[in-house]
This record gives sequence, C-alpha cells and structure tokens, in this order.
Amino acid sequence: MNINAEGIVLRSVDYKESDKILTVLTRDRGNLTVKASGARRRGSRLASGTQLFCYSEMRLYEHGGRYSLDECDVRAQFYGLSRDLEKMAMASYLAQVLLTQPEDAPQSGDVLRLTLNSFYALEQGLYGQAAVKAAFELRYMALCGYAPDLWACARCGGNDPEGGYIDLRSGQMCCARCGRPAGGALFLDGQALRAARYILRCDLKRLFSFRLPLASQAALSAFCEGYLLEKTEQGYKTLDLYKSLFRREER
Repeated sequence: MNINAEGIVLRSVDYKESDKILTVLTRDRGNLTVKASGARRRGSRLASGTQLFCYSEMRLYEHGGRYSLDECDVRAQFYGLSRDLEKMAMASYLAQVLLTQPEDAPQSGDVLRLTLNSFYALEQGLYGQAAVKAAFELRYMALCGYAPDLWACARCGGNDPEGGYIDLRSGQMCCARCGRPAGGALFLDGQALRAARYILRCDLKRLFSFRLPLASQAALSAFCEGYLLEKTEQGYKTLDLYKSLFRREER
C-alpha cells in the first residue's frame, strides 16, 4: 500500500552497502521506521531527504507493517544545526527525547509542529538556547499527557501564587506561602512560574516569546529538564554532551 507522510528524520543509520534505516517523526503516524534502499549511492534521488533532521513530504510503501521510502520532496534541511557544535548537540538531544515517542502516538501532528518550530528557532538563533530547550521539554511533556498542574496550590487552592514549589513526581504545586512540601521540590519564582504557564497553553507559533532574567531562566530550565527526566525515567547521553558544551552566559 502506498501512503503519503510528512515527517522529519530523527535518526539515520547506514545499512548494508548502500541503504539507510531511518526513524521518521510523522505528522499523522508518530515515529516510523523506514528503509531507504540505495540512499547512499552516488546520485540517489533519496540522498538529500534521508539526511539527519531533514523535513520532507515522503511517499512510502507499506507492507506487513514495514515501510520503505519511494520518493521524497524536501521542505527543510536545517543545515545551520550541523555548522554549530552546540546547536547540533541540542538538536540531537531533542531528537533522542522524541525517539521515545511510541508509534501511532496521539497528537503527533502537534509534536511535529513543536519539533519544527524548535529546530527553526535553534538554527536561526531567534531565542536563547536555554529558553528553546526549556519550552520544548515542558510542552512536549504536556503533549504526551504529563502536563503539571501549575494553576492552583495543592494545599490551599490559591490560583495565583507569586512563585511555588513543584513536585517533579506528581507535577503538583505548593505556593510559596504554604512552603516546600515534604520530600523536596523545585522552586519557581513568580516570573518563572508565569513563563511555565505560558509554555503550557500558548499557541505553538509563539512558544518561545517570553523573556526572563537570568535567575528566573535558570529556575525554569532546572524545572523543565528535571520534570522531563522524571517522567521519561531515563537519562540522555546527548543531554550530557550538550551540557558539557553549553556556555552559561545569556544568549
């Protein structure tokens, strides 16, 4: 059966003498494993569309639950990511996170939009890398069904606290007036908390349109990363690489 799929290459592995095995995040079908026969041959019409982070309209052939690539129409290649080691490291981390998404995951269209917006913002340097990373992590968790409850204190029910303690395991918040909950939690000051709420509910086109002072950005970054690591229950080697490269001054 022939199908059309819009997607971005998250992983590309050489296979046999001239083939590639791709993992593609698609708009309608989640992550798909796709064989690209002959993609490594000189002059192959599939070569450009099988590069890492390439976004294409693909024509796939499906048989017995396996997919092969027949044609691809490249829409974006994000060359700028490969020219900067830090950007490449962050994009690789985002891709590794996305590789945990199961096939046929719900809301894969929004996940694809989130990915494309994040890669574009990262490639073009439109926003600070810390802001892009944090916004991706938190919004991705929300799209996967793990949105934290940042709108009301779990103790007093207050819905507009000036900062709060967020439990990474439960995703619940205790306001600053009620104090840190037992077992420990990360604190978001008022500005960081408002930014987190914005990330969770804003239009994806404006996901990165927030500005924070350094201390608030650091708090937001620690929370978003910690929350993702808690919910996905794994570490990421690409995150370790990125953190070893990341220059800590404000971008």
